Amino acid sequence: MRTRRSNYPNNSNVTIPRRRRRQVSNIVEPEIRTIVEMAERTMEELLRAPTEGYGEAIVLPEINADHFEIKTNLLQLVQANPFYGRESENPHAHINSFKRITSTLRFRNVPNDVIKLMMFPYSLEGAAKTWYEKEPPNSILTWEDLVTKFVNQFFPPSKTTHLKNEISRFTQKFEETFSEAYERFKELLRACPHHGFTELTQVDTLYNGLNENEQDSLNAAAGGNLLSKTTREALNIIKNKSKVRYSRNRSNASRMNATSSKTDERIDKLADQLSTLVKIVSKKLVTSASVKAVEETCVTCSGAHSWYNCPATDNNQASVCATTST
Repeated sequence: MRTRRSNYPNNSNVTIPRRRRRQVSNIVEPEIRTIVEMAERTMEELLRAPTEGYGEAIVLPEINADHFEIKTNLLQLVQANPFYGRESENPHAHINSFKRITSTLRFRNVPNDVIKLMMFPYSLEGAAKTWYEKEPPNSILTWEDLVTKFVNQFFPPSKTTHLKNEISRFTQKFEETFSEAYERFKELLRACPHHGFTELTQVDTLYNGLNENEQDSLNAAAGGNLLSKTTREALNIIKNKSKVRYSRNRSNASRMNATSSKTDERIDKLADQLSTLVKIVSKKLVTSASVKAVEETCVTCSGAHSWYNCPATDNNQASVCATTST
């Protein structure tokens, strides 16, 4: 009988290792624990609406102040200008406005960030309020967290890219004055406060977007070449030029309004005179037409009367026919 050959040498001192038994843990998995708990509940308890998960998203730190209270008039002031989350609204502008309002409220031993965290939900309406209510409980710990989530929700990166492209492609419109173009350029910058354009890039973009006449005017104001000035000096030249042009535009507009008002008066007078002439001519035409309609000629005697009133025929139809051979 053939036996299986052992891999171990013939040495009595060699011990064969034993396999360790796998220890079964007594820890119950969370899913199993949930199933066990649900099995122990009644059907009425299982069908009842849940009451968990309704915590606030903002976690307010402890306030070590006595008699701290938010006044009703301040809440009304915050609610007077709410943010709805519309496409036309700017979350940066809302944050700045909200910070100006809450900065007027001061309490001892109460940080201003705590006040802003408490009052910010009251400044939201519509889609913005729905967004806040859907935020996970205890997910906002600081004012910076709230601003970051709020801006990322209503000012996505795609909108930032679009506005930055609008700034880069700035061009002065046809018949647009320098002051109007400069104000429009500043509106684009304000619409995207995190655009990242330096003052040098802003001046260069504005200058290249102007027409040749406005560029020559800026160069003349700079004494030859705007690029020969520092960035700060170039900005001052642009601001001064916009003020001068704006004042001239206002004076020109007033002159144009005065001239147009005088022209309107002359036109009104001419219109009245034409209306009077038309009435006179119309009356004459009506009178002549009526006179022609009244004038008649007798076929019998060619008199200025109708044939049936002719005295020669004595109003006799037969005589009239005999006379006229008809």
